[in-house]
Amino acid sequence: MFFVAILIPLLIFAAFAINMARLSVVRNELQNAADAAALAGASHFIANGAGTPDWAGAASATTAAVALNASDRIQLSSATVTTGYWNLAGSPSTLQPTTITPGTNDAPAVQVKIGRSASQNGGLVSLAFGALLGVPSVAASATAIAVAAPPGTVAGGLFPVALGQCLYQTYWDSSTNQPKIDPSTGKAYEFQIGSDYAYGGGCDAGQWTSFTSVANDVPTIRGLIENGNPTSLSIGDNIYIQPGAKTTLYSSVPSNTVIYVPIVSKILTKTFQPIVAFAAFYVDYAVGGSGKYISGHFLTGYNIPQSSGVGPGYGGYVPPRLAF
Repeated sequence: MFFVAILIPLLIFAAFAINMARLSVVRNELQNAADAAALAGASHFIANGAGTPDWAGAASATTAAVALNASDRIQLSSATVTTGYWNLAGSPSTLQPTTITPGTNDAPAVQVKIGRSASQNGGLVSLAFGALLGVPSVAASATAIAVAAPPGTVAGGLFPVALGQCLYQTYWDSSTNQPKIDPSTGKAYEFQIGSDYAYGGGCDAGQWTSFTSVANDVPTIRGLIENGNPTSLSIGDNIYIQPGAKTTLYSSVPSNTVIYVPIVSKILTKTFQPIVAFAAFYVDYAVGGSGKYISGHFLTGYNIPQSSGVGPGYGGYVPPRLAF
């Protein structure tokens, strides 16, 4: 009789422990699915490379990614997907409509809500010995928000050449967030940077920078070519624009590769100039000797490693990340 008296409480405690663990697994699976789907949707903003966010395309990519995941060995088939702007500073702390005029910290975002309910994704989560607890099954859900935006800060990996903002105004189409196309080639305009080569309107192509230090020696710049900026740099920070161009440095410039560079308000040597953006640039080749230039073209839709925050759109992006 005593055994029977304690059996039911023991079964209830056992059922409670088993079900807590089971619910934890199911919720983790739902959270992983929501995270993956949101990141897939945010990645579409970058891959699309449009001047304005492709909200419908991002939502479609998110929905398609939901079906690639499972919960409790049941393939997921539906979720609530919402697009809008997410404020990375937390003000406001809710998803904003796509129709707002985005502020400094507002990034295009995808919100995903995935649940197990009576009519969704295989039904409620059944519980072991649920009848003993009076709860045979329960609902479970997860929410994720992922964002994609041009960077406002780059912690490392920048190439030590600064480009003038007016150069972007010459070869960048801000309405489409794409490089301007050379009609003679059907491709992005090819031009030279890292020399005293002057463009229309007095725009210099670019110049070597030692970032936050006042340095004008080859070993320093060569080290920066290999290792990037040693300290984190953000929009508004001032970097030093070097005088002249050392011929020997061009032998250290990589060819047929993407580099990430700071954009400054003006190329004026022997001065500190504020960073206004960060960009991706494709290096085709470099020329030393009497030429002293790097030849290449602008790019869009490239992730800038070690980056964060929100900045102007110049073709480089922070890798899509979870904001919630």
